[in-house]
Amino acid sequence: MSTAATTASLWTRRDVWLISFGHALTHWYPATFYLLLPIIGQELGLSYTQIGLIITVQFTAGAISNLPGGMIVDSIGKKGYLMALSLFWVGFPYALMSITTNFWMLLACVTLVGIGNNIWHPAAIPTLAHGYPERKGLVLSFHGMGGNLGEALAPLVVGALLTWFSWRTVVVLNVMPGLVMAIMILLMLGALSMDRENPAGLNAGGDRRGMKEYLRDCGTLLKNKTLLLVSVSAAFRTMTQVGLATFLPVYLSYELGYSTFMIGLCVTLIQVAGFIAGPIGGHVSDKMGRRRVIMSSTLLSAVMILGMVFSGTSPLFVLFVALTGFFLYAMRPVLQAWVIECTPKHLAATGVGLQFGILAVGAAISPAIFGLIADHFSVYTAFYFLAATIVLANVLIFFVPQTGAEPRAAAA
Repeated sequence: MSTAATTASLWTRRDVWLISFGHALTHWYPATFYLLLPIIGQELGLSYTQIGLIITVQFTAGAISNLPGGMIVDSIGKKGYLMALSLFWVGFPYALMSITTNFWMLLACVTLVGIGNNIWHPAAIPTLAHGYPERKGLVLSFHGMGGNLGEALAPLVVGALLTWFSWRTVVVLNVMPGLVMAIMILLMLGALSMDRENPAGLNAGGDRRGMKEYLRDCGTLLKNKTLLLVSVSAAFRTMTQVGLATFLPVYLSYELGYSTFMIGLCVTLIQVAGFIAGPIGGHVSDKMGRRRVIMSSTLLSAVMILGMVFSGTSPLFVLFVALTGFFLYAMRPVLQAWVIECTPKHLAATGVGLQFGILAVGAAISPAIFGLIADHFSVYTAFYFLAATIVLANVLIFFVPQTGAEPRAAAA
């Protein structure tokens, strides 16, 4: 079957588009928050360090809860119901921010977000990857495109809403998309379950293993060199992504004086580039191997970030923003597919939970370090730090074992 036919076939699958659009909503809310953060920061008088700490706390909560989340998914199954729960849990705490009056209340809300978001990926990624084993990179890129779509549309929609409403009203209105999508997932679960050709198994129960046996199997993941190295490399990539997502809007607002609409446009540009890059990176990695795509994308991402710093306020800045998004997001589905390939099937959700737990550690560290560097030196120096993190992601790939985890071009 040709690549075009395979792609068309995947897009006719209800499980693919349902899960991908659900993923869009899990990214819609953080993207909204990143856009609101400069406004909230100015109203509450927050420093760069405090803004970084907010995102650090959110991802720290995710780091602590991701691995247990994956274990819950492997044990219980019922992935569709868990995805619906995750959507609601991610959206609701943002509505609570409407009554926030100080820094500590804001920290409590983002902690709840960090806990709720840990169920989605361990449930969704193995479902898609095992449903389409020969096209893992491509199908996970569609899942990633959903995330890019959410992150691209949210700044535009919320930026427009902010012209009429206060940020407190916007966070309340913003609950509705996630609530609607969660209901859609619940309503369509029955149809997906009765479809005998549906490979997702959204309503299937978990693997019935004894707790002692299950914990012993989980322990083997900590000895899986490929899994750990790929996950740590992905964590450095996430440090770059989260640092950029957190402070690019703040930088454009504080340093360059951009309007809310223009900030939303720049953030959207990154996501549009990522939307295009995901399928390209996923497809190429299915044919040529994960390693080549990751190494080239990480190196080029670092170059583009440096280009952003040197271009200043010139029109080239916007071009480098788009190219940074392209190369950063091209490797995301590739890293996820690589982890699935090196993890036993009955531990797939736990493996994804472990990966995202490690990612969350990187995501938690990055904004705090960026904020400290920006406050003590300059925001431009902090962008050099982000370029260094993506270079480190590349270096780690050199140490990943050469055998067992990469598809062969001939097979694809």
